[in-house]
Amino acid sequence: MGNTLKTGLLLAVLTVLFLLIGNAMGGRSGMAMAFGLAVLMNFGAYWFSDKIVLRMYGAREVTEAEAPQLHGVVRRLSLAAGLPMPKVYIIPTDSPNAFATGRNPQHAAVAATEGILRMLSPDELEGVLAHEMAHVRNRDILVGTVAATLAGAVMMLARFAQFAAIFGGGGRDRDDDRGGAFGLLFMAIVAPIGAMLIQMAVSRSREYLADETGARFCGKPMSLARALEKISGISREVPMDAAPATAHLFIVSPLTGGGLLSLFSTHPPVEKRVERLRAMTAGVR
Repeated sequence: MGNTLKTGLLLAVLTVLFLLIGNAMGGRSGMAMAFGLAVLMNFGAYWFSDKIVLRMYGAREVTEAEAPQLHGVVRRLSLAAGLPMPKVYIIPTDSPNAFATGRNPQHAAVAATEGILRMLSPDELEGVLAHEMAHVRNRDILVGTVAATLAGAVMMLARFAQFAAIFGGGGRDRDDDRGGAFGLLFMAIVAPIGAMLIQMAVSRSREYLADETGARFCGKPMSLARALEKISGISREVPMDAAPATAHLFIVSPLTGGGLLSLFSTHPPVEKRVERLRAMTAGVR
């Protein structure tokens, strides 16, 4: 399925979730308000979701004079991938990680944390940035960024629905008395799960492809493999204050935890990703 179609389906599914929550909260009038909000969110998600996500993490755009090494690596990879030079950002956190965002390759941005710039070797950093440029090349960035923005909005709306149910909210039209507090609580539980499942569906399989494509861009599969292992290990010791709705954007999930949380992981296990990269080594020079 093409990423353009995926984006359309994602917007449609999350719009339906908005309408269901609106119906649970306020009947027909609630649905009408939720529909208006959904239209605004869909418009904003398409045109401004990259800026929203970058602002969430305090990312600062840097010039070539400010970050010559980072710019140089991104420029080389852009040429290797046949892509326009994206904007380059640095995220002020010690936790090592990176992501790419934007609605298309002509409006892309690559963001790396201060921690990853300090902790990785030049070859490992190149592997990470090659992975992110692969997401740009494969046009994953729009799907992932829209998912982050809308999933976050759905979770926020669901929490509001939960509070409304607890404190006796959720008034309804006289001609529509279905639902009530049970419906509000149901949607408060179901909506975040639905949003997380959508994130998992649109991102998990794409990580393998981005690893493979990125390794071919830089010609160093094992550099990316070592970087993944290092980021995964250090992230447990230096966790990142990241929103679950945006976890799928990062090269390694910034969220920690096992048990049921692992069922909703937006990334394949690092061990499996490393195995695949090792299998590529013989075929990449």
